[in-house]
Amino acid sequence: MKLTYRQFRYETTESLKMALFQIRANKIRSFLTALGVIIGIVAITMMGTAINGIDRGFDKSLAMLGYDVIYVQKSSWSTMGQWWLFRNRPDLKTEYADQLNRVIDANPHSELLLAVPQMSTYGASAKYRDRILEQIFSLGTNYNYLQTASGGLTSGRFFTPAESGSSAMVCVIGDDIATGLFPNEPALDKYVQLKNGKCRVIGVFKKQGKFLGLFSFDNQLIMPLGAFEKIYGKNMFTTIRVKIKEQTHVAEAKEELLGLMRRIRRIPAGKDENFSINEQRAFKSQLDPIKNGIAIAGIFITGMSLFVGAIGIMNITFVSVKERTREIGLRKALGARRQTILLQFLIESVMICIIGGFTGLCTALLITLSIEKIVPDFPIQFSLDLVLASLAVSVITGIVSGLAPAVTASKLDPADSLRYE
Repeated sequence: MKLTYRQFRYETTESLKMALFQIRANKIRSFLTALGVIIGIVAITMMGTAINGIDRGFDKSLAMLGYDVIYVQKSSWSTMGQWWLFRNRPDLKTEYADQLNRVIDANPHSELLLAVPQMSTYGASAKYRDRILEQIFSLGTNYNYLQTASGGLTSGRFFTPAESGSSAMVCVIGDDIATGLFPNEPALDKYVQLKNGKCRVIGVFKKQGKFLGLFSFDNQLIMPLGAFEKIYGKNMFTTIRVKIKEQTHVAEAKEELLGLMRRIRRIPAGKDENFSINEQRAFKSQLDPIKNGIAIAGIFITGMSLFVGAIGIMNITFVSVKERTREIGLRKALGARRQTILLQFLIESVMICIIGGFTGLCTALLITLSIEKIVPDFPIQFSLDLVLASLAVSVITGIVSGLAPAVTASKLDPADSLRYE
């Protein structure tokens, strides 16, 4: 006889009630049965949370570099740490920016918009009265720098073309420097003591955070290029920042810039470049293996946990079928259908997995909140997609692990079941 929707709804409701009753009656056994699922869901959720957090932190960091900015430097970002590959290359010169700008201005079809020179040094110190900050990032550039940088100013202003041209001893500082040197007073118009001179603070940048959790953009002090050379000398790390017209034309812009730099440095055809052009994809190529490693490890741990959990649930469900054999025989003798018995045990298995999945999600959420509280800058993100995926995995695990015991229960012979001891 065909099962009507009303009968199906009634039998499903009754099966749910019976499943909850059995779980409540065997709380410890149900918890231990669900433990494998809990561990698996925690693993898969934390893996997804970590990958989402890395993506979010990476995108935020790339925004700091600028999606429409490429960098001419002595070394390549794709081989960071391998300094010996580039040690014999000649240093870049800040005047390359002026040469590039002359070519860019003369070519209305250029993919490039503006070149800005930059000299920098890391590990400098800054002092104001009795307060000293070590390991700051000091940078010299010109008045066009903000066109190639992210973030604005919370107070004050950037230096003007006149100040840039006259090498005025002025500077714009990051939020960490402003907080460290001037905790209880405004930073504007105060004089900061640097290596070989003082500079007047004329602006403070908005707080930006750390790049990939490592280098802080709030720990930088920026001044006119001439002022930087007076304080630190000319033999510092030089970068040419080049803003492009269209973010979607990065490859074309890099190709054009490569040709211009080869011409400026007079590199003959067929000879390798003695400079590097860097952009965000170099960091992405280094990040992808890390993400893939986390994903593979997470999938392995999750798979093992869920496999062990599924075996445990299947085993306990078989035990439950044996314990309730007489009950099954009695229900069948009174007219219960095979699908009714199957549905009852299948729902019980799925309910254990859903409870395990929900417990695992709550555990993962608590871990996530704890990490965010202890390490605020750590990139981590708990999303709705992870919740839905975890619950779906729980349901699938319940169906897979409970199907065989449920089918076995539904096939029991009523007469044999009633005689079972």
